[in-house]
Amino acid sequence: MKYLIITLLFITINSIAQTIDYNTKKGFVAEGYDVVAYFDREAVEGSDDYKTAHDGVNYKFISQENLNTFLENPKAYIPQYGGYCAYAVAKDSKKVSIDPETFEIRDGKLYLFYNSWGNNTLKKWQKENVKGLQKKADLNWEAIKLR
Repeated sequence: MKYLIITLLFITINSIAQTIDYNTKKGFVAEGYDVVAYFDREAVEGSDDYKTAHDGVNYKFISQENLNTFLENPKAYIPQYGGYCAYAVAKDSKKVSIDPETFEIRDGKLYLFYNSWGNNTLKKWQKENVKGLQKKADLNWEAIKLR
């Protein structure tokens, strides 16, 4: 019994330690926009009729079909860097909110960006060395993803 409790405690601590910090402004990843629709090059707010939770956070979708697609392979649709601005993670190692209509699909992954007050970080991302920014963001994210 003692070993069972220790094992369960270890599994619980391990699973908590692996969870990342998601940007859940408005209570949902991508502010409630459909993460599957982005892959069809559409930024569309999801419906309260099609919701699910994955890895402890909520998602909305525009249709049952998109919800089912997500459920078949959630990792394929989760935004990079927990849904925070990819450019801010790369440049400043900071978690910055996004404009859910400012996004890019690159190498089969969803990247979201801040875009407000004349500061469109997607345009900056695309003007600079994208591959270099991706590598830098990946490294920075490892250091800040649990904070």
